[in-house]
Amino acid sequence: MTGFGRGSYSEDGISVSIELKTVNNRFLDINLRLPSDFQQLEGEIKRAVVARLSRGRVDLNLQADREESTEYELNRPLIRSYLAVLNEIREEFSLTGEPDINVIARLPNVLNIRKSEVPPEAGRVVIAALEKALDDLNQMRENEGSMLKAELLARLSNIETRLAPIENEADGVADEIVERLNKRIGDLRGRSESQIEIDQGRLAQEVAFLADRADISEEISRLRTHIEHFRTIVDEEKEVGKRLDFLTQELNREANTIASKTANMTVKENSLQIKSEIEKIREQVQNVE
Repeated sequence: MTGFGRGSYSEDGISVSIELKTVNNRFLDINLRLPSDFQQLEGEIKRAVVARLSRGRVDLNLQADREESTEYELNRPLIRSYLAVLNEIREEFSLTGEPDINVIARLPNVLNIRKSEVPPEAGRVVIAALEKALDDLNQMRENEGSMLKAELLARLSNIETRLAPIENEADGVADEIVERLNKRIGDLRGRSESQIEIDQGRLAQEVAFLADRADISEEISRLRTHIEHFRTIVDEEKEVGKRLDFLTQELNREANTIASKTANMTVKENSLQIKSEIEKIREQVQNVE
């Protein structure tokens, strides 16, 4: 589920600001951007995110400021090498003069800022800022989730509306089969010079067999059961995304079976509309945690 959150916290001379961005993903994928001196906190940060989120790509950007005195350290090997080269130049070309300390100090990488280790309390400050960012993020995701829930329930109602005409047509499947068989028999008689005798008992057996294969009452019943189960899960507070994803696959399976079992145009048209609604549900379910 998409979202954005920001949190800041300051304590003991350490100020931390964290921004979180999430986008849809079937699994939890955490990507961190941390200052080099805060890399040691990567594991602790990821554990805090996993405790609050279960799906989505998470991009976390951390910025930190520390109140500390600036200390410099000399790059002694570089300075020795530079002075040695100057001495070689002076001796080889018989030059006079002494090295200028101001020139040496301006050489690249001669003076480096020494960074002190991140103090132990930095982890507490980072987690406090992270919890605020997660609270902010989840508030936004909850608002989006409420709208998403309303859309999913509306699409389930559309599916139920399409099921009604399918149920009405399902009872006439056997009659349609008898009609089609009689029509084919009539066509055969019309093209044949001899009279074809019809074994009514055998015809009844064929009709019963085909009617059983074309019976969609079980698929309709399972569709309704899945719809009710879907509604129940949507109202739960815990993680529901993966279960809804599975139920959506089951809904699609039943709709496909209904469409393939009969040639009735009313059934086919409505089952295709049901599949269209299920596909839209499937797309939105990827956003649900």
